[in-house]
Amino acid sequence: MTLAPAVPAAVTVLGLIGLLVADYVGSVRGRWCTKPVAAAGFVAVALTAGATGTPHGTWILLGLVLSFVGDLLLLPSDRPGAFKAGLVCFLMAHLAYGVAFLQFDLQLPVAGTLAGVCTVIGVFVLRWLAPHLPGDLRVPMLAYVVVISTMLVLAASASLATGRFDLLAGAFLFYVSDISVARKRFVAPGFANAAWGLPAYFIGQLILAWGSGT
Repeated sequence: MTLAPAVPAAVTVLGLIGLLVADYVGSVRGRWCTKPVAAAGFVAVALTAGATGTPHGTWILLGLVLSFVGDLLLLPSDRPGAFKAGLVCFLMAHLAYGVAFLQFDLQLPVAGTLAGVCTVIGVFVLRWLAPHLPGDLRVPMLAYVVVISTMLVLAASASLATGRFDLLAGAFLFYVSDISVARKRFVAPGFANAAWGLPAYFIGQLILAWGSGT
């Protein structure tokens, strides 16, 4: 009997709900119990959707696995080294997604226009974060913003080329969820960040995972 993608997707949703509760009450153990389950769910969605059957899906699957590892590394809140390693994993995940979107025709007019928009947004985000960033993270954060912006541009191009706007929706949700992570880590810690950032992140990953087999 073949497992349908809806089953692990439901696991991710349930894990997300548990993670939100754990974050709200400040339960470290709850986060450790729920976040890995929620992240493993979106990896399983890609596998059950047939991600390994296409180059696009294979790159998406790689990005999901890297995101899973990054999620684990971001769990400890008191280990700067783990946070930096998690940042690298998510940077590589965005790169993998960018390569996945490059499997489709590049729509240069769209890509060029959105690149300009993303540049403006990226400059704004970096100026907002700059006063709060440790000195050793300023260059890595610049590289991260460049990579995630490029990934979003390529997602928009792929969506236009294929008519599959799930690609852009998933990439955009992943993109904006990173803002909540940065705000929580460097600007204003609190549950408000998780309340919108976690659903955006996990739903975005589920959208990309579900469509990885087509």
